[in-house]
Amino acid sequence: MLKKVLIIGFIALLLVIGDPSQMGNALAAPFDAEKAFNNAQSAADTGFMLMSSALVLLMTPGLAFFYGGFVRSRNILNTLMMSFVLMGIVGVTWVLWGYSLAFAPGNPIIGGLEWFGLNGVGLETTDYLKGTNPAEIVSYAPTIPHQAFMIYQAMFAIITPALISGAIAERMSFSAYSLFVLLWSTFIYSPLAHMVWGKGGFLGLAGGLGALDFAGGTVVHISSGVSALVAAIVLGPRKTYPDRLSPPHNVPFILLGASLLWFGWFGFNAGSALSSGATATVAFVATNTSAAAACLTWLILEKVLRGKPTAVGAATGGVAGLVGITPAAGFVTPVAAILIGSITAVVCFYAVSLKHKVLIDDALDTFPVHGVGGTVGAILTGIFATTAVNSAGKNGLFYGNPSQVITQIIAVAIAYVVAGVGTLIILKIVEVTVGLRVKEESEFQGMDINEHGEEGYNEEFGDRITMSK
Repeated sequence: MLKKVLIIGFIALLLVIGDPSQMGNALAAPFDAEKAFNNAQSAADTGFMLMSSALVLLMTPGLAFFYGGFVRSRNILNTLMMSFVLMGIVGVTWVLWGYSLAFAPGNPIIGGLEWFGLNGVGLETTDYLKGTNPAEIVSYAPTIPHQAFMIYQAMFAIITPALISGAIAERMSFSAYSLFVLLWSTFIYSPLAHMVWGKGGFLGLAGGLGALDFAGGTVVHISSGVSALVAAIVLGPRKTYPDRLSPPHNVPFILLGASLLWFGWFGFNAGSALSSGATATVAFVATNTSAAAACLTWLILEKVLRGKPTAVGAATGGVAGLVGITPAAGFVTPVAAILIGSITAVVCFYAVSLKHKVLIDDALDTFPVHGVGGTVGAILTGIFATTAVNSAGKNGLFYGNPSQVITQIIAVAIAYVVAGVGTLIILKIVEVTVGLRVKEESEFQGMDINEHGEEGYNEEFGDRITMSK
């Protein structure tokens, strides 16, 4: 208590020194210590959340470089654009209707349109929606402005559909992709976000099934991973698959992208505490710990089973660990984070190998890493979560609550159905309207020159693979 009083007094002194004209007013007016402390807390939390929002946005160009390094040189720009364009599409639609559908009061499945165009979404730092009935009050992060919460959630909505692009790379037309992500973010992402995080949503802690998803295991990774798998099957394989696959054209891009993702993920997970403080610290530590453990585990597996640890493996393992810890980040201890990272890496490692055996052309392993990793992480959350770390969560299996594992599995299954069925319907709509794939000749010549009229490296048709007769 003494420490708080001293801090508040120091802040007040700085304010007076900063504006001497207010000296008389400051001496005349009674000092409201509680108000000063709340203002300082709000300023700290708002700064933290705006910084976290910027970190999450950085993940989208990071993903672009990560995916871009894997594809052939003649498709690098198209792959980068499939992530970059989401900052434009969802950056607008989230403000118009996406945020309202995800977080405004509605029913257990989807929010309403009360906040359409950010109507009523202002700079207030108290309850976002006040009604005469206390049950109608909606407040997600009462110490930060409502728009700060909105823009933080926008960054999640931007990167999630971008993850799907890894499964359909090098063959889906840019027009079809743009329409697809517009529909997907509206009819898949927003409802899932409402179900898990929205007030009254039927899956999450805020009035539903009680599934734990701290930062998006179901909402982000399972939804995008399952949708990616469905899209890869519906779209069909690349013309060169599996006989003439090229190695990654730029491994440094892969490492750069993975590094930016790792960096941005601190905003993704720690920011999901929605305030600076202990819970954000727990999530930050768990995020780095899980990624490190997964990276090491993947490298060990490669060394033991394949003879050499690779840079691509290190990057993929790190990302798998980040995916696995996402639903658990704010609920588990550092030791549990090590276990989650290592277990997720092992399962994803074998999932990637299995994908090649079943001959599904998920070009950049979106489902084996994000779908499988998100599933493993969600279930492990039900095992390792503890209220000793976060009293707002629940205990898992290891802390006397085995039913939480069942709850997590049910939430995972529902996310699979919503994402899988919804994606199939959206793809069929896109197919009958603008078509899905580029022409065969365009696929062989390269997506960059045919879809965008430019090349990443100013080389005629990239790696110069010509169309076979």
